[in-house]
Amino acid sequence: MQDESPLAARKVLTLESMNPNVRTMEYAVRGAIPIRAEELREQLKKQPGSLPFSKITPCNIGNPQQLNQKPLTFLRQVSALMEYTDLLSPEMIESTRKLFPEDAIERAKRNLSYVGGAAGAYTQSLGIQEVRENVARFIEERDGFPADPANICLTSGASGAVERVLDILVSNPNVGVMIPIPQYPLYTATLAHFNARAIPYYLQEANEWQLSIADLERALSEARGQGIDVRAMAVINPGNPTGGCLLEDNIAEIVQFCERENLVLLADEVYQTNIYTGTNPFVSFKKVVSKLQSSVELFSFHSISKGMVGECGRRGGYYEAVNIDAEIMAQLLKMASVGLCPNVQGQMAVDVM
Repeated sequence: MQDESPLAARKVLTLESMNPNVRTMEYAVRGAIPIRAEELREQLKKQPGSLPFSKITPCNIGNPQQLNQKPLTFLRQVSALMEYTDLLSPEMIESTRKLFPEDAIERAKRNLSYVGGAAGAYTQSLGIQEVRENVARFIEERDGFPADPANICLTSGASGAVERVLDILVSNPNVGVMIPIPQYPLYTATLAHFNARAIPYYLQEANEWQLSIADLERALSEARGQGIDVRAMAVINPGNPTGGCLLEDNIAEIVQFCERENLVLLADEVYQTNIYTGTNPFVSFKKVVSKLQSSVELFSFHSISKGMVGECGRRGGYYEAVNIDAEIMAQLLKMASVGLCPNVQGQMAVDVM
């Protein structure tokens, strides 16, 4: 047997040879502290009583069911019937009716009809057409303005939707995106991954976490003064981690600012049912854009992971694109097609939401 050559022994993939953008990327909610928490959890399993506490409560990420929020019974019933379709067969349906309510049975049948009875098969890349139509109806009822299913794309969670939109926005390392401080670290991590520039702007804690247009103008002017190509602004409303909810007048100011400065507006609205104020109801950016008849380019994101649904692990979400160029919509379809389709149970949970 010949000795292994030095070239054969050398690792191709090392920290030095890997994509430097991945190495630079940080994601605090899954970083050093959560890793240490997992180590301590394992220690408590193997050595009960070895620490001055008996349980670790994870608060690093919005994960409702891990904190004992109970899942919606109806959603789980529909999901169970869709997973084990024999329960809907003529031979078993009478037994099924003893365990499942009629509305869950009918909903499972209806949703299975969307996919030809095959819940484990690929769907359309943008998501099941009927589910997208139902999402459009939800948006119309929420906002009082029309929504087009052709402008809605179902995704495996809102995070995947945000990443896809940032991916198409960032064409070179000089592209900048305005992000709120404090913020959910998805944005800084994804921008680092794409080798783009995060442009911070600060929420006004003394003013219920509203946005100051003067501060936005300052942050934008400083970034553009440094030669950064600032193309977009991300807004998290309701706020994560602040819990603040923007007033409609403030949203209108933000829309007008983005329209005036030619910025794409990214509205992260996944916490829209998590409202902790009696004075600031949730108002969507889509509603305000429609009211103002604004031409601003808008992507709105929503998810099944938060609110009363809380189904983080099912990975269901969507984005709605408003005032987006038709050629870009075709490119977004192509990007969705590469991933084949979002997971079907996530899509069905969006439908129930």
